[in-house]
Amino acid sequence: MKIASVADVKARLSAFIKDSERGPVVVTRNGKAVAVLLSVADDEELERLILAHSPKFKAIVAAARKRIQAGKGIRHDQFWREVGRNAAPKGKRLPARAKSA
Repeated sequence: MKIASVADVKARLSAFIKDSERGPVVVTRNGKAVAVLLSVADDEELERLILAHSPKFKAIVAAARKRIQAGKGIRHDQFWREVGRNAAPKGKRLPARAKSA
């Protein structure tokens, strides 16, 4: 793991991105960690990383767990039937995901 100041990262961003392929790069401001640069292998890994840190997604999962614990969930097979009904027809792509700034 590498540690670098915001000033160093700003001055040599490309080098630190390359360094992140070998392990996380912790970015510091005034000696305190403020961010981490992580290498991403593919879109699925990126999506998992983003979801893992999404307060909105965490709230959705917590609410779903409460519903399941209260006996208000749906059966596994019913879930997959509904997913299949809502999937895009073969050969058609789903709309591109919105990109956030």
